[in-house]
Order: sequence, then structure tokens, then C-alpha cells
Amino acid sequence: MVAATYRALVTPDHREPPARFAAALNSLRGPRLRPEVHLTEVPGPGRIAPWSAALEGEVVVGGLEVATGRFVVLHDPAGQETWQGDFRVVTLVRSSLEPEMAADPLLGEVAWSWVVDSIAEAGLSVAALGGTVTRSASNSFGALRETPDALDLELRASWTPTDTNLHDHLRLWADIMALAGGLPPLPEGVTALASRRGGLR
Repeated sequence: MVAATYRALVTPDHREPPARFAAALNSLRGPRLRPEVHLTEVPGPGRIAPWSAALEGEVVVGGLEVATGRFVVLHDPAGQETWQGDFRVVTLVRSSLEPEMAADPLLGEVAWSWVVDSIAEAGLSVAALGGTVTRSASNSFGALRETPDALDLELRASWTPTDTNLHDHLRLWADIMALAGGLPPLPEGVTALASRRGGLR
């Protein structure tokens, strides 16, 4: 599908965004993503950087949501030392896991390899790449005891792009979200995990 189109490049308080930020948003309009990936524009975070924009995503297979995520673009015209630049891409991916996958001691390394390998295969030049992989288990009791136990994966990754053309970064995140949902990988050499919520196995 075509990435969500940003409705306006002027903020509600009528500030006109810097040209570099406007160019970055325009670059998100072009990529065609996997048909299972659906995007929605949402407000960007307001306190991390002077300028921000965000998309929420979901991966739907057979009518079932198998993964969700968020793609955020931050821009500080003055730059930030920790970013090593004036832009930052911040991503989040969440999915549910089969019990045997949640118990795999290498789960973190496998999930993080999706990010590293996908960036390399896309030929992207990034700086200050970092992130976390979290697995969590939820058990229900009392009035909620009939609720199935949940085993979840959360992958957070952020990096600094070297220019304002972000369409490959958006596609990369969407593909990682699909992998987390259990869909077969599109890039060579990336391993998909099985999803509890109907993802392809």
C-alpha cells in the first residue's frame, strides 16, 4: 500500500516546518509496502525534538492483526549530540510469540539481527544505531482467568539517517514488523518468528 499521506506541512500553531523536515515527510509518501501492512498517521511526540511526525502500523493476515508498530521521525535543526545528526528515526515493533520461541535464549539476538541485517541489505548509511529487545509474559487471574496467557515481543530500534530521503527506512521498518508477525521474510537471510495470532508459519 502507499504510505499514509501527511495532511499538512504546517503545524496547528501555523509554524512552517524547516525545508529539510518537509523533504523528509514528502519522502514518506512514495514507498509501496507489503499488502499486509496498513499505516495510519498519528501525532508525533512533542517533547523530544522541535519537529516530529509519526505513523502507526499493523500487519493483518486473514483478518487477524499479527503485529503492530510505530515509526517516528524526529528533527532538531540544531542537531543533537547523541543522534550524531539533526534527524532521528525511532521505531517500535510488537508481536505475540509461540511459547517455544519466547523461551529461546537467542530470541533477542535473532530479533536484533532483523534490524542490522535489513539495514545492511538495504544499503542504508546510518549512525548511532541502538535498540532493545524485550520479551514479556502475562498471566490472568480471578475474573480474567479465562483470558489466554500472552507471550509478547517488543523490539525498539533507533538510528540517524544520513539524508532526508526516508522511504527506504519506512520500508525497512514495515518489513521488520511483518517478520515479527510471522510472515516469510522478503530480504534474503532474515529469519521470521512464528506468531500466536495467525501469522504464517
